[in-house]
Amino acid sequence: MKLFNNIVSAFVVAVIFLIIIPLPTWLLDFMFITNLTVSLVLLLLTMYIKESLEISIYPSLLLITTLFRLALNISSTRNILGNNGYAGEVVKTFGEFVIQGNVVIGLVIFLIIVLVQFIVITKGSERVAEVSARFTLDAMPGKQMAIDADLSSGLIDEQTARVRRSNIQREADFFGAMDGASKFVKGDAIISLVVTFINLIGGIAIGFINGVGTFQEIVQIYSVATVGDGLMSQIPALLISVATGMIVTRSASEANLNEDVIHQFSGQPMVLIMAGLAMTTFCFIGFPVPQVLTMSVFLITLGVVLMRKSKSAPVAAQEAPTVTEEVTSEADYYKNIDNVYGLLNVDQVSMEFGYSLIPLVDEASGGSFVDRVVMFRKQFAQEMGLVFPSVRLKDSGQLNPNQYSISIKGEQVAQGEVLVDHYLALASDPAHDTIEGIETIEPAFGIAAKWISEDRRVKAELAGYTLIDPTSVIITHLSEVIKAHAHELLNRQEVNNILANLRKTNESIVNDTIPNIIAIGTLQKILCNLLREGVPIRDSETVLETLADYGATVKDMDMLTEYVRQSLKRTITHRFAEAGQLKVISLDANIENQIMGAVKKVDNGSYLALDPQTIQGIVSATNREIEKIKDLVTVPIVLTSPIVRIYFKKLVDQFYPNTVVLSFNEIDPDIKIQALGNITLE
Repeated sequence: MKLFNNIVSAFVVAVIFLIIIPLPTWLLDFMFITNLTVSLVLLLLTMYIKESLEISIYPSLLLITTLFRLALNISSTRNILGNNGYAGEVVKTFGEFVIQGNVVIGLVIFLIIVLVQFIVITKGSERVAEVSARFTLDAMPGKQMAIDADLSSGLIDEQTARVRRSNIQREADFFGAMDGASKFVKGDAIISLVVTFINLIGGIAIGFINGVGTFQEIVQIYSVATVGDGLMSQIPALLISVATGMIVTRSASEANLNEDVIHQFSGQPMVLIMAGLAMTTFCFIGFPVPQVLTMSVFLITLGVVLMRKSKSAPVAAQEAPTVTEEVTSEADYYKNIDNVYGLLNVDQVSMEFGYSLIPLVDEASGGSFVDRVVMFRKQFAQEMGLVFPSVRLKDSGQLNPNQYSISIKGEQVAQGEVLVDHYLALASDPAHDTIEGIETIEPAFGIAAKWISEDRRVKAELAGYTLIDPTSVIITHLSEVIKAHAHELLNRQEVNNILANLRKTNESIVNDTIPNIIAIGTLQKILCNLLREGVPIRDSETVLETLADYGATVKDMDMLTEYVRQSLKRTITHRFAEAGQLKVISLDANIENQIMGAVKKVDNGSYLALDPQTIQGIVSATNREIEKIKDLVTVPIVLTSPIVRIYFKKLVDQFYPNTVVLSFNEIDPDIKIQALGNITLE
């Protein structure tokens, strides 16, 4: 078996030795027959493939077969010049069959074959390979974008996208290699003329020197050997050249060349009938009548038969419907229960667009939305450690023309409206909002803004407005929705993907922790807790290390989440700190004591049992402090003790869901903390 795996390498080495070592005539005959057989097999193979990549090794085969022919040329030339014109029975038989006693005719036929191969087939194949290589390379970016678009819209999965990208790269490599490999065939045709000249002139000279016979006998012997050797070299080369042309001119198809030719020619029977009628006119200008009429009758008969067959096919299909008959009504379609189950599939993330927004999404219309979604997925994965699923894009007749909606797991969670030919203008100072436009609200953050037309763009930029194009408005809105609902998009399949990725670098921590200490479901809930509060889960190794330390003794998922957060303190600090400083609101110790006194422990965790009056007081105090600093910070941060953080976060989430609550143990020691206020009960 190992020997068979190395047969190609052994063959190439043997070919090299053919150039050096003289071969006996019986072995040379076998090599000539092998060369002819391989060439014929390659020609037939190129006719039965459906696309070029099915024989992607062809450029290498072209080099090997060319080298093989050259080695045989050298061996046969050695025998012709050193063995009185005898280079084996194959060469002799071929030469005598073609020459038929006339040297001039034999040489002319050989010359015609060489010129046909060199000027017609090889030159054409070389040009097609060159153009195909250039066009394939030029089309690569567009094909890559189309794959990314299909992946983003959910038409294909990641595995299919990976296969398609690989095929595009292989196709470019193949045609690039074919562009260079076609030069081998061209060079082979040129060297054949040189070898033929050497065999004929050199053989005649050596024949005189060795006294082989009279001039006529010497010319006859060496011309037969020369033509036979040349044909045994050029006929396989001609087959290889035709195969090369087949490869580079073969477009992707669902069938092989034979089936395509039959199907496409028989698809137009009227053409055959008209051609048959046209052929009969040649009888009036002196063409032989029997031959012309034979061809005309054949074409007309074939055309009539095919036409009748094409007309009877729809009738037969109508009289005897099969299980693949086209469904003509919605009721018939849903009689198949499998089609009903297809309605139960829910898209993780989907977007619907009014018809005026379709040009923003459609790549054929120049829309860049799909590419922007792909780049946002990359950015979100680097930032949060989660690869969110493909976004399915659909048009909707239920939305207004300028509206779009965003759905998570089949339910709409956000909606917005944009104007395609306008820019969203955000004023740097609302008090000096002087530009004219259509009043609106920025959909992602709820900021007052205006839609301005293109002719007011320069004026708005000079006035200090921030201008956002419609695609960026939608992408920003989508990004904020994805961030807010990231914990809903993390399913167990994605957790398994994260673990599979971690196994590549630290397999032991995964095997030791999952499922021996922590179950997949528990890990999913902990990661969701982190994402819910905007904590990245990219450092999955640290997460598992922490769970391996505490998971065996702590069963409360909230407490396990707190331990993980403390291990990720550098990540958390860098996410919320600005310029090495963290601006916070502190929580009064009295409130912390009240919260801790109201914590009730149960079997599966704990909960906060505060009376409504106390809750109202804490919420009001929190509101006062947040209102004081709203102009100083974008996102309010409340700093508490570690044991209180989780309960205070659950309390304020009901009233201020965007408030960040951190504990002292989650702050990097190198960060400076600036307290802007203190939440106290009055």
